[in-house]
Amino acid sequence: MAGILLVFLHFLFLVIVHTAPAVSAARARILIYSATTGFRHDSIPTAIAALKAKEGEIDTDFVATEDPTQFTDDNLAGFDAVIFLSTTGDVLDDAGQAAFQNYLNLGGNFVGIHSASDTLQNSTFYVKELGASSLGQANFTVDVLVPSHPSVSMLPIAWTIADEAYNFKSDPRDFGAVVVLSANESSYIAWFQEHGAGVQEGGVAGRSFYTSLGHLNETWQNDLFLSHVLGGISWVLQANTTRGFNSSARVGNPMSTISASSSSLTAASVQPSDTQGSTSSYVFPKCNQFIC
Repeated sequence: MAGILLVFLHFLFLVIVHTAPAVSAARARILIYSATTGFRHDSIPTAIAALKAKEGEIDTDFVATEDPTQFTDDNLAGFDAVIFLSTTGDVLDDAGQAAFQNYLNLGGNFVGIHSASDTLQNSTFYVKELGASSLGQANFTVDVLVPSHPSVSMLPIAWTIADEAYNFKSDPRDFGAVVVLSANESSYIAWFQEHGAGVQEGGVAGRSFYTSLGHLNETWQNDLFLSHVLGGISWVLQANTTRGFNSSARVGNPMSTISASSSSLTAASVQPSDTQGSTSSYVFPKCNQFIC
């Protein structure tokens, strides 16, 4: 009788092991904010459509809004990154800015595109998080400065693109940014911050990425440009400071937290990030064509 029981228990164990849920790939949730109170780019709908069409390629759900009341602690807590897409002017009131500041303090990631640098120019934390505020438009030929970064690794060293970019009031490197695209020694096209400078002391810094390109509808139909933007987005998501990739994080898509039986995960797979967003202790469940 004991032998039969042992055989049954062994069979039951095999059934449980083989039917246990597999580790699900992390899926991020990103808020696209495109409100304007100044100049409005007619490329905004084209840009949103282009990003949404690429959701599957970077395992991301994009949620687009121009409603500033969406900037509350509770709502922002559900996103792994926030994109300011061609925003202009003072698009958030004090309460919205406070919620956004809090989101960044909790490890939220940020991406600014084009005239995001012409937004909230009197908001110190926002300017730091983005890296600089714009002064005016510039004509340019793009040079790739850091070809290994995922936002530019697909670009030729000298990249010709018909678009508009900006001059800036300050050097983004003053806030710790690394410039990846430039037009000349004093004109910066795109950059990243490993730890967003807009975070208050004691906060958990996510990543920040900015590109000043994205003015024209035609730009958003350019495959190289889209790869540039998606590479930057993919890079910020791997800060390991949001729930899309770290179950211990305090903001991010709660539905994408890895769920599996404890027997199918290694300890290294679920280590929490440190306060500076290191990715060294996390095994990312999936790569995409832009970053691994």
